[in-house]
Amino acid sequence: MMKLTIAKVDEVLFKGEAASLSCTGGMGDLTILPHHAPLATPLKKGELKVVDSEGKEIRIPVESGILEVAHNEVTVIL
Repeated sequence: MMKLTIAKVDEVLFKGEAASLSCTGGMGDLTILPHHAPLATPLKKGELKVVDSEGKEIRIPVESGILEVAHNEVTVIL
């Protein structure tokens, strides 16, 4: 598992452990798994697909944002 936080300026949409996160980054589609290499990328319009620690899939629409991965923690600001 990895720590994942997805937030807007005024609202936290998801905070907890996740098995994976799929999204569309600046260079195309990507999936972040636990212990992913450090990464920072802008997000394109589309959808975040989170698989939480219980295997449940959560979908969050995205207009734009930024994703950062470091030290088994993922932060997404929308």
